[in-house]
Amino acid sequence: MNKLVDGEWRTDAYETTNEEGEFERQETTFRDRIRDDPDARFQPEAGRYHLYVSYACPWAHRTLVMRALKGLEDAISVSVVDPYRDDDGWQFTPEKDGCTRDHVHDVDYLRELYVKADPDATCRVTVPVLWDTQEDTIVNNESEEIMRMLDTEFDEYATRDADLYPEGYRDEVDRIIDEIYEPINNGVYRAGFATDQGPYDEAVDDLFSALDHWDEVLADQRYLAGDRLTEADVAMFTTLVRFDNVYHTHFMCNVQYIREYENLWPYLRDLYQTGVADRREGTSNERAESEATRETSGVADTVRMDHIKEHYYTTHPDVNPHRIVAHGPDLEFEAPHDRDELPGNPPTDLVAAADD
Repeated sequence: MNKLVDGEWRTDAYETTNEEGEFERQETTFRDRIRDDPDARFQPEAGRYHLYVSYACPWAHRTLVMRALKGLEDAISVSVVDPYRDDDGWQFTPEKDGCTRDHVHDVDYLRELYVKADPDATCRVTVPVLWDTQEDTIVNNESEEIMRMLDTEFDEYATRDADLYPEGYRDEVDRIIDEIYEPINNGVYRAGFATDQGPYDEAVDDLFSALDHWDEVLADQRYLAGDRLTEADVAMFTTLVRFDNVYHTHFMCNVQYIREYENLWPYLRDLYQTGVADRREGTSNERAESEATRETSGVADTVRMDHIKEHYYTTHPDVNPHRIVAHGPDLEFEAPHDRDELPGNPPTDLVAAADD
């Protein structure tokens, strides 16, 4: 796999699996925090921070969902990379449907921004990236931490009163995020990139044991932490929404489809339909270019299944050497879900907006 080594781009820098054939995810490297504190280096300000994402990436997708749920579209601008990633890494191709140019430096490759932030960087070049336009550097490239910062540090600039890390739920939210990460969020990758039968079997067993567990939990409660929509649901959503279209087939997570689960499938539709589905006129490329000034949107607007499928089926030649993109399935994410009959509701601003 490709990474920066002392600021130089290398295409043979590391292996994704260890000697036992197990997938090993590398740690992110930029871990500063935005804090609503007058002594903090990075303080929340509207227009100061820029988010680099791929619609295809589930980790970057978390930050887009949080941005939408909080109504931070006017406060935090976005650039979108091409879903196809070759040996040169994530690229900006504004001529392509749904992609944008780099709105900050107008570079061609995301790796150029990493080198701007650290000329001697030795790391993978990943999305999401939270960039500070004032200090001209990367603040953070860890999705969970960016999601938390958008949720808790930008209330002054949010147009929606949506608290997804509420007092009284925080320990439970943190516990659930940790609990679903290894078997589910990372589990699909552990299965898909395994190079030996044993690690693959273990990953798939862990994955579907966890999915079965949460399907049972969701029989009696609307959300993972109970009656409140939280960051844990955002973390679960971005894996579930990709599952039937890519993970089931491409990563051989084929014990069961999410749409076959009694509770996970309506839960996924419930999350997908949260907030306003603001589908503006014009091409998707024009809509992507207007991200920084668009009206408040909903979760559905952050889902680009065309980008998701192109990325997974064309970017992993070791898994899919002919880069053939699977046709189906065509899922009805907007079908009724009846989850509102369970205790709990989305934040008031999201309910009211959805009814407008």
